[in-house]
Amino acid sequence: MKNDLVPRARFIEAMRGVAALVTVVTTDGAAGRHGATVSAFSSVSADPPTVLVCLHADSRIARAVTTNERFCVNVLPETSAEIADRFAGRDDGWIADRFSGIECHGKPGSAPLIDGATGFSCVVQHSVLSGSHLIVIGHVGDVIEGGARPLAWREGSYHRVVPQAAEAACQAAR
Repeated sequence: MKNDLVPRARFIEAMRGVAALVTVVTTDGAAGRHGATVSAFSSVSADPPTVLVCLHADSRIARAVTTNERFCVNVLPETSAEIADRFAGRDDGWIADRFSGIECHGKPGSAPLIDGATGFSCVVQHSVLSGSHLIVIGHVGDVIEGGARPLAWREGSYHRVVPQAAEAACQAAR
């Protein structure tokens, strides 16, 4: 079966061209408060409301979410590239706590909601190991709408989501 798979490099190159929302998965509980930038997030079902995230199986965030049995998917607003970088670990060399200086909401022990983000507060229902990643499926207990346009990631950089009508209007004005 392995011979039937596309070469890894070709797969990665194709996936770089697929735009994804930039999210930060947060959790808190017995394993402590943790957060990590994640681009693999999707709705699963509306009945019951269910989402999934894919976390590197050997990561701190995967271990913490599994232990805490709860997580929040924070869909970052387009102005939050610095927060995405922080939770991707780019500041870990000089900032010990990724949450330092970032406004969050929620009761102690609940998964933090990042200020301005659209949040999906979840309870873990299932976890499935697939290759190097853990697919975590959660029932959504609450949604907090941030209201801002989301930050996107494509081809190794951040992008803004612009409605086609707005783009067409800008081009017509030129």
